Amino acid sequence: MGQILVRNLDDAVIAALKRLAAAAGTSTEEQARRALTQAVGLERAATSERLAEVRRLIGYVPGPISVELLREDRDRDDR
Repeated sequence: MGQILVRNLDDAVIAALKRLAAAAGTSTEEQARRALTQAVGLERAATSERLAEVRRLIGYVPGPISVELLREDRDRDDR
């Protein structure tokens, strides 16, 4: 894993990271890692990969598609 040094951070940013870290029971460094991961969208990518894995594991689940349900509801309102 790599490292970066971020200079000239506003004191308010550092204070906010420290507060978040204390509330989460983690270090300020861990909180900064989490914030950066979320900011670049990797958290979303990891979640998408996990959902895809779950879909593969459980396979096809039969049931109505939401678009079909919306159409049925609209048709019912038109009557």
